[in-house]
Amino acid sequence: MRNNKGQIWAYSLMLGLTVVVLALALAPTGKTFIDNAMGNSTSEVIGLNCDTTSSIFIKGTCRITDFSLAYFFGGLLLIGGGIILSRINF
Repeated sequence: MRNNKGQIWAYSLMLGLTVVVLALALAPTGKTFIDNAMGNSTSEVIGLNCDTTSSIFIKGTCRITDFSLAYFFGGLLLIGGGIILSRINF
């Protein structure tokens, strides 16, 4: 008879590591996307022109966009770490 607790622990460890690796692999692409969105407009990219704008609405959008990268990928890392730690502790 197999040890079901050991199988669940190993599965949770693999799932948690998959989420962490996925977050770390997507981070450079997300940073490029955020940098393009906050930069100046070009023929290929429509940017917010965060450096030269005087509109408080665009400045607010730039700040929210800047924080979104940390929130999204930090959240993914916390979820992956939570999956791993939940099986180690319980």
